[in-house]
Amino acid sequence: MMPDTTDLPFPRVEPVGDNPTLLWGMDARERLRRIASALGLPDSGTAGDTVLLANLEYAFDPAWMRHLRGRRDCVLTRDGVAVLAHVADADRMAVRDAMTQGTTLPPHLTILPAEDEGGIFDEALRKRERPFAERLVPANVPAIERASYVGAYKGVTDVLTKYLWPEWAFVLTCIAARIGLSPNGVTAIGSVLCIVATIAFWHGWFWTGMATGLIFMVLDTVDGKLARCTITSSKLGNAWDHGVDLVHPPIWWYAWGVGCAAYGRPLTDDVFWGVMAAMLFGYVAQRLIEGAFIVRFGMHIHMWRPFDSRFRLVTARRNPNMVILFAAILVARPDWGIVAVAWWTMTSLLVHLVRLMQAMARARRGDAMVSWLA
Repeated sequence: MMPDTTDLPFPRVEPVGDNPTLLWGMDARERLRRIASALGLPDSGTAGDTVLLANLEYAFDPAWMRHLRGRRDCVLTRDGVAVLAHVADADRMAVRDAMTQGTTLPPHLTILPAEDEGGIFDEALRKRERPFAERLVPANVPAIERASYVGAYKGVTDVLTKYLWPEWAFVLTCIAARIGLSPNGVTAIGSVLCIVATIAFWHGWFWTGMATGLIFMVLDTVDGKLARCTITSSKLGNAWDHGVDLVHPPIWWYAWGVGCAAYGRPLTDDVFWGVMAAMLFGYVAQRLIEGAFIVRFGMHIHMWRPFDSRFRLVTARRNPNMVILFAAILVARPDWGIVAVAWWTMTSLLVHLVRLMQAMARARRGDAMVSWLA
């Protein structure tokens, strides 16, 4: 079994070799520096500390460094070549020689082949994956960038983000990286489009709002993927992106309801306020249930069992709700659409509430509460 030393201080990071090949606009040394900084790993240390050696002839998913930082005496290999190694200072030179000269690794080290089908569990991205580790040469850059992008994608998400956005967002992520547009710049553009869509919905310009909202929703994927691929995540960007995500959906639904009158399909006062109350209550209550599940069981509710992961594809979040509204304007009945979204919101709330109660009942019986992805 791989040794786990997560209670020990993190190792310092030391690059081995050099590589001018650019990946997402960064050379290997700069990319390593950003990964180490994002993970809180020092670039220097005192004698006796452990060291995390990185072979710059290879590009690897940041998930591997996160995985190895708490596991001493472990070496990640690709085709038998050492790529990353968390070792004691006493083994430092022997591992460096293995990386640069192909000598044999010390026998007491645990080998972790990147080709292992078992992969690792990434809780932040809600998936079990086999992160990439590939030789970094110009011919491999397109494939590595795609692997890097795919690796940044959440495994448990909604149906549009999982199946429709990936290729569109990949192209836009590549363009943004090439022209030097920052993730916060993408978020800023998306925020403006979000406001434009709100105004369009308010005035009953549903096709205009839907088109603008579609671009915003894709960019909402791009900013996060760009930040992960270029390793430029920031507290400001994270708060900004999540803040917009959290606040705008109820505003969109209200604007849509108001816009039904301008479109010529007004809701009665009773239906309008009933729909708005149901959607706002359902939206907030679902978020609270998700938070309670995390606090109580240490994982997201949609990571518990396969059913929960599948239900996340269609649960009443913004993107699945927009599919319902799109279907409604196809038949020129936006009023039916917003009523349907209200019903689906309350149905999703009921499903989440039942799953929370079931989880609490199982925990009281002493059952282990572990994600099926783990």
